Amino acid sequence: MSTQSPYAARHWLRHYDYWVRPHMTYPGRPLGDILALTAVHRPDEPATHFLGAELTFLDLKRRSDALAAALAGLGIVKGDRVGIMLPNCPQYIIAAFAILGLGAVVVNINPSYTAREVLVVTGDSGVRMLITLDALAPLVQGVRSETAIEQVIVTSLAEYSSAAAAPPRVDGLLTFADLANRSGPTPDAAETTAELKVSTTSGVAPKARAASGVVQGFRPAHMLPRVRIDPDDLAVLQYTGGTTGTPKGAMLTHGNIFANVVQTVAWTNPTYVLSGKERYLVVIPYFHIYAFSVCMMVGISIGALQIIHPKYDPEQVLISIRDLRPTYFPAVPTVFVSLINHPGAAEYGLEHVRHYNSGGAPCPVEVLHEFERRIGRPLTEGYGLSETSPVTHSTPELAVRRPGTIGLPFPDTDMKVVDVETGTRELPLGEAGELCISGPQVMKGYWNKPDETAAALRADATGRVWFHTGDVASVDAEGFTSIVQRKKDMIIVDGFNVYPSEVEAVLYTHPAIRLAAVIGIPDPYHGEIVKACVAFKAGATGTPDEIIDFCRTSLTDYKVPRSVEVRDTLPMSAVGKILYRVLRDEHAALLQKS
Repeated sequence: MSTQSPYAARHWLRHYDYWVRPHMTYPGRPLGDILALTAVHRPDEPATHFLGAELTFLDLKRRSDALAAALAGLGIVKGDRVGIMLPNCPQYIIAAFAILGLGAVVVNINPSYTAREVLVVTGDSGVRMLITLDALAPLVQGVRSETAIEQVIVTSLAEYSSAAAAPPRVDGLLTFADLANRSGPTPDAAETTAELKVSTTSGVAPKARAASGVVQGFRPAHMLPRVRIDPDDLAVLQYTGGTTGTPKGAMLTHGNIFANVVQTVAWTNPTYVLSGKERYLVVIPYFHIYAFSVCMMVGISIGALQIIHPKYDPEQVLISIRDLRPTYFPAVPTVFVSLINHPGAAEYGLEHVRHYNSGGAPCPVEVLHEFERRIGRPLTEGYGLSETSPVTHSTPELAVRRPGTIGLPFPDTDMKVVDVETGTRELPLGEAGELCISGPQVMKGYWNKPDETAAALRADATGRVWFHTGDVASVDAEGFTSIVQRKKDMIIVDGFNVYPSEVEAVLYTHPAIRLAAVIGIPDPYHGEIVKACVAFKAGATGTPDEIIDFCRTSLTDYKVPRSVEVRDTLPMSAVGKILYRVLRDEHAALLQKS
């Protein structure tokens, strides 16, 4: 970015909250230090609340160290990829820090994926070991022979709940509890006990005994393998969709994610950061980089209690708000839509949550205003991507706000807007073009995809590397940024990216379908839903319901079309490309007529 660039002046800095510094020093330390330091300073303070049971920061540290030692004993070394295919639960945190502590790489896998989707991600990443739920073991076993997976480790949600259930036993698979106890005695599971604090609405009840081997016999930290981990070493492979329908693994380093943690903490009012009383309500899945960084890593770094929900259930979330009084609640827009439309929401004390933050998908201004009107608390927005660890922009907490924008760039984060056609010409302030980001949180590249990496990460004349987001945006004179249009064809359902090409690839395997195109259509609850437009082969027939059922066998639920339009043909350009814009315009016209 040259000195003549309209973005070089960084006008946005004057709108930062008073405590936010524009530049800072980053620690250059491995991510494992985040848990290690908090476990030293706040060993006995509660770190997680999950289904009625609590663990302290020292509990998490001991368990992650024990699991790391066990994984090392099974041959996991620096650079190996280990998949985590879990919903939100304490085991996710334990597994992530165990993997990171060895210098191995976390591969996040959505537990709702179909066998085909699991095969794509595990195959591309070369996962050697996979940690998942016992209920998902049959699915994993079904594709294991086609992958590099050597071992599968299973656990259950009930192990770490107040029920303190015995760990699951699945023939031929390893058990999470046994591995975390690998360095100590291994009595019969029924005789092995661990202590979990069982929470009640009035406080913490006497300790309950849980059939799990994860507490006894921890291997001391000094017996763990000594691994040098540099900031540029790979920490996470975060898969995002690709224009070819094949997901791309964004390579996020220890330095990338740690920088984003530091930036996020610096953005937060220090009164709350230093209080030691923060409580994060976590409904966004940890396998999504938003929760991985903003909830798990940031939360642990400031000693916040994480109130963990394995899935979003409005009733359970409202009960948590009423009984556990979270201070911070980040979520996707659909969550906030469901809360303001819940008939009994006013009875649960939503006004006591200090800060609500919307991310993962654009939040309609109408939703933002309605939420603030009903709840009486601010709902702020931000912006980020898998490729940026994820946050690049956020809304000031006390300074000027511009509802409908994504706020201002984070400290040490620069932006520019370039022409969409070539991506080389900077545009004036106020003009819409492709948003580009440069900062310490920007990924290293895409896993084994040099062409896609070269297209996304481009150096300017000064040698500075910029990530081309593919999102069309405009920046006003004060630096507030508005997303005009997301990546051309991408659909965002409940904060999850759906790439039409992936859904179309499944549709094209249907024997009756000749042409297929997938678009996103507005939905008041999900933000967008998937609509498929298809044309049949000559003489072939089918029904929308049959096609939807066909898609369910290969796609996770949020990717499945909610409606199918059967047409004689699809609109085409002169060179034979399907005109998605025409399909979207036609659907919009139908909505206006109705």
